[in-house]
Amino acid sequence: MFLAMNRFRIALGKEDAFVDHWRKRNSYLSEVPGFISFNLLRGDTTEERTLFASHTIWESEQAFEAWTQSEAFRKAHMAAGNSPRDFYLGPPQLELFEAVL
Repeated sequence: MFLAMNRFRIALGKEDAFVDHWRKRNSYLSEVPGFISFNLLRGDTTEERTLFASHTIWESEQAFEAWTQSEAFRKAHMAAGNSPRDFYLGPPQLELFEAVL
């Protein structure tokens, strides 16, 4: 099993709009072999931001890598450029994990 997470620092007051944007977008993940599940996670809130993470689970690192080279990936990320920039306090931080237990 392989996990891919993008952490997002979201501006205060923009949390509901950020979640709504993710709810409405088409990720095309279901079209990709090896995809298992997706979650959008909400973390803690500080004086400057709320932390969110997109969390995908894959059968393998190879399945995740194939997704990043797929037409489904291109279609999903083409629309990502349309998200309001005032949500974000910097770029997302990608974190990749291989399950060991």
